[in-house]
Order: sequence, then C-alpha cells, then structure tokens
Amino acid sequence: MDGERDTTRPAIRVVDVHKTLGGKVVLGGINLDIERGKTTVIIGRSGGGKSVLLKHVIGLMKPDSGHVLVDGIEITRLTDRELNEVRKKFGMLFQGGALFDSMTVGENVAFPLIEHTKKPEQEIREIVREKLHQVGLKGIEHMMPAELSGGMKKRVALARAVALDPDIVLFDEPTTGLDPVTADAIDDLILSTHERTKATLVVISHDIAGTFKVAHKVAMIYEGNIILEGTPDDFRHSSDLVVRQFIERRAEGPIKIL
Repeated sequence: MDGERDTTRPAIRVVDVHKTLGGKVVLGGINLDIERGKTTVIIGRSGGGKSVLLKHVIGLMKPDSGHVLVDGIEITRLTDRELNEVRKKFGMLFQGGALFDSMTVGENVAFPLIEHTKKPEQEIREIVREKLHQVGLKGIEHMMPAELSGGMKKRVALARAVALDPDIVLFDEPTTGLDPVTADAIDDLILSTHERTKATLVVISHDIAGTFKVAHKVAMIYEGNIILEGTPDDFRHSSDLVVRQFIERRAEGPIKIL
C-alpha cells in the first residue's frame, strides 16, 4: 500500500500482532482497527498488554509477528528515518506527563515546534499561548513542572502533545494518579480535544467511568487477546463474565488477583 491518505480506511490497523516478553505472551494475535476521526479506548487490567500495544502502534516496539499499518503504511518494516516521518502524525500524552523538569512550561510546549518546524520564535510563542489556553491554562509559561499539580502537568503535557496539530493523539493512562474530580476534568479535555481537532484519539485506560464518557469504541484486552470490542453500550450490556467483572470492579470472578 502507498502512504496516501484514504479517509475511508482505518487510521491504524493492527493485524495478528504477537509479542512475547520475558517468556510471557503479552500480545497473542491482536487484531484491531482504529477508526479515523474517532476516539478508541483500550481497556484491560494492569500489566495486560495495553501499553505494549500502544508502543507497537507508535513503532517503539516491533512485533514478533504481525503487522501495524498507519495510514496504510506498514511501519514494522521501516527504517528509523522513515519511522520518524510517520511519527510526525502522532501526538503522545505519556502516563506520567513526561515533562522536561529542567524546562519551563512554555519551553516544554514549544519543544516539538522547535524540533520539527522552522517557525519563527514569535509564532511559536503564540502557538504555545494558544495551546495552553485550550487546556485551560493561561499565563503559566514561566513556571517549572515542579511547581505544578498533577492535573496541571497532564494539561501541559496535552498542550505539548497537540502543539503540531497531529492527526493521531495517543493517551497512555491519562487519569492515573489523579483524584476523581481532576480525572473527570481530563476526560472533558479529551472530549474537547476531539471536538476541536477531529483527530483520531487512542486512549489506554482502566478507568471505566472515563472510558464510557469519552469512547466511540472500546476494545478490551484479556490474556493477550481482544475479547470484546464495540460501543460503550455493547460493554454495558455484555454478558461476558470477564467483561462484567472488569466493568463492575468486582474481585470475584474469572479474573484472578495475582
């Protein structure tokens, strides 16, 4: 396939992806289409392969077998240089925010613009102001990450993730470590990001309330495979015992506590 944009095909296709780490099968033949312009949430228990799958999508890991296609481009066979070109399509919000501690907030948000564009300094400053405003933060460009709350760090990280107006934004456990009120505010930001940009959003989560709030499509990984994918309503009405135990947050059931 060529790399020309086809708006009718999935933004991302994961085809029969297998990955074993430390002798343990983490991904046992994953098949998943990420629909363009929609929000897909991937759920599952901690250590169940969600983040490993995300690393395959962005090319940080290569599968033992199988294929990952981004805009029709098979990324598992690309050179580092070719892969870096594909990665320009992505924005990434890492689990801990992953801000540079030695840089101010403004410098953090500006970083991808400085690295990947030749925009003049004044234009970069304007974009930084705009992106921070979009996540509800104004006038904090001079602050350091150590001065921010957990929720503010996530907001700054989101501003940096969308600085280049990417086609695809990946969120790795965006509400982990946040109190319920702040977590709900981050979910609202995910909704507003989608509404504003119409980008393809992929969210890794085990927060069921947040998942049902933001997702167009949900896929659940269990024991290395996707056991159900569909709308939030499909999950709410599922009779699958594993799905029910997970979304109802029950200790009793087929999912064993390790």
